[in-house]
Amino acid sequence: MHIGIGQRRARLAWRHLLAARGTTAIDAAEAMVALHATDPASVHLAIVARQRVADGPGIERALYEDRVLVRMLGMRRTMFVVPADLVPVVQEACGRDVAARMRRGLVRDLEQAGKTGAWLSEVEDGVAAALSARGSAAAAQLAQDEPKLRTALDYALDKSYGGTSFITSRVLNLMSVDGRIVRGRPRGSWVSGQYTWSMLDDWLPGRAQWSAEAARAELARRWLAAFGPAPVSDLKWWTGWTVGQTRKALAEVGPVEVDLDGVAGIALPHDLEPVAVPDPWVALLPGLDSTPMGWQSREWFLGGHGPALFDRWGNVGPTVWSDGRIVGGWGQRPDGEVVVEVLEDVGNEVMAAIEAEAARLTGWLAGVRVTPRFRTPLERKLAE
Repeated sequence: MHIGIGQRRARLAWRHLLAARGTTAIDAAEAMVALHATDPASVHLAIVARQRVADGPGIERALYEDRVLVRMLGMRRTMFVVPADLVPVVQEACGRDVAARMRRGLVRDLEQAGKTGAWLSEVEDGVAAALSARGSAAAAQLAQDEPKLRTALDYALDKSYGGTSFITSRVLNLMSVDGRIVRGRPRGSWVSGQYTWSMLDDWLPGRAQWSAEAARAELARRWLAAFGPAPVSDLKWWTGWTVGQTRKALAEVGPVEVDLDGVAGIALPHDLEPVAVPDPWVALLPGLDSTPMGWQSREWFLGGHGPALFDRWGNVGPTVWSDGRIVGGWGQRPDGEVVVEVLEDVGNEVMAAIEAEAARLTGWLAGVRVTPRFRTPLERKLAE
């Protein structure tokens, strides 16, 4: 069974809500399985790009009042915002393994300072008790209640990047990926990365229970529905699973092998029929958006534009899309205006649509300046 680039781009357009936008924040998150959240601004910008009518207050409600979206560490130890029903799936499919690696690393560093794994468990229990008593708290408040959080460790003192830092963030991150605590509302605006914390059982009670095997199969199924057909290696990379975990999950899903223009791929059994090619569309997606970050192999939509749009560590910057492919990038000038640069000839009609989308985003931002956490060559140029 052959599925070519045209059909992959058509699926991307429909399923990622780029050719036909959704209404709510949960629409966008469900379409993408998980929204990248390492850069807090990416979440809002990714949702707005997929909404017919941009609804910033609705995003805030979904995250912090209705709690239908939850911020968590998950695949590849990366921060995501996921639909609430997916929290236990990601936790069991990826979070447990991530937490185990983080715990080993922290215990190793603590042992060099004369502490033990049992001591770390006492610190975690102290944080949980303090947080349960407060209901919600910032890291500084928790460090007041549990002073051991301000234990300092030395890192690479013989290196230029070395230094001394408290274990506060490492412990809180570990407890979050372990499913004990959760990030709540930020301390500041929607571009802030400083959050208050709550107990996960209080923030999201009554979660479903999943085994690791069932959770991996469910996550693989959802990824294939949103990002398939694709090579198996893309799924393995996106999840951060081992080869064995990937194979076992796919054995439960039962995908069909397909030919992706000479590259071996897989698709869900019901996803083999052609989909309609959408009308022409454009989109401005933020840095670290889940569409370009959803695959490891990106040639079929990126072309040769990678050096301008990715940093040296593989993080994508703000991108301009047309009909299922990246055609340029965008940035924001000091006065707040969103400006674009295309890297190939797109024609006058497409260029006019891109500029209209840039004006729409400028209006929604209303003067708020967003600087991507991972800056790329083209974004730096446009932001001057």
